[in-house]
Amino acid sequence: MANYENQPTRFGASVGGAVSAIDEGLRAHMVRVYNYMAVGLGITGLVAYFTYSLATTTDPAQAVATLGNGVLLTSLGATIYGGIFMWVLILAPLAMVFFLSFRINTLSVGTAQAMFWLYAALLGISLSSIFVVYTSQSIFQVFFISAAMFGAMSLFGYTTKRDLTQFGSFLIMGLIGVIIAMVVNIFLQSSALGFAISVLGVLIFVGLTAYDTQKIKEMYSVHDDGTVAGRKAIMGALALYLDFLNIFLFMLQLFGDRR
Repeated sequence: MANYENQPTRFGASVGGAVSAIDEGLRAHMVRVYNYMAVGLGITGLVAYFTYSLATTTDPAQAVATLGNGVLLTSLGATIYGGIFMWVLILAPLAMVFFLSFRINTLSVGTAQAMFWLYAALLGISLSSIFVVYTSQSIFQVFFISAAMFGAMSLFGYTTKRDLTQFGSFLIMGLIGVIIAMVVNIFLQSSALGFAISVLGVLIFVGLTAYDTQKIKEMYSVHDDGTVAGRKAIMGALALYLDFLNIFLFMLQLFGDRR
C-alpha cells in the first residue's frame, strides 16, 4: 500500500532544496558581479594614478607646460591633457561601452572580460586628470563617501520587494536631461548650472545603483550555462561600475578640494 502521508514531506524537501540552490547560485552570481566591478575600479584607479605620476613633474627643467593651477606637465602630460589625443581618450572608452553592450551576446566570456579590463584602463588614463585638478586627500575622502553611498543603495536594490522598473525609467529620463544640460553648460560655463547638474547627477546615479542591482538580480537564472552567466556577470559589473564612477565624479565636483 502506498504511503501517501510522506508525499508532502518529500515535495516540501524538494522545493526547499530547489529554493536553496537558487539562493546559493544567486549569491555566487552577485559576488562574481561585485568582484568584476571591484577589479575594474582597481584597474582604473591604479592606471589613473600611474598616468598622473608620469604626466606631471616637480622639476621645472623637465616641464614642457604649466597649467593655470601651477601643475607642471611633462611631454606626456601635455599630450594627454590637451589637443586631439585628449578627445581620443574621452571617445575611445565610450565607443568600447557601446560595442560591448551591443555585441555581448556574440563574444566569449574571456573576450568580454578582456574588453572590460581594457575599458577600465583607458578610462583610468582619461580620469588621471582628476589628480591634476583636485588634491589627493579630497579624492580619497570623496571615494570612501561615494563607496558608502553606493553600498547602501546597492543593498537596498538587492533586498527591496518593491519593483523599481518605473522608478528606473524616470531616472534614465533624468539622466538624458543631465547630459543635455552638461553639453549646454560647456558653452554657458555657468557655475550655478554646474552645481545643479552635480547634485542631480548624484541623485540619479544613486537611484540607478538600486535599480541596476535589482535588474541584475532579476536577470539571474539558475538554468543559465557558464557562457550566458559569465556574460550577464560582466554586463552587470559594467553597469554598477559606471554607476559608482559617476557618483564619485559628481561628488568630487561638489565636495572636492581643488588645487
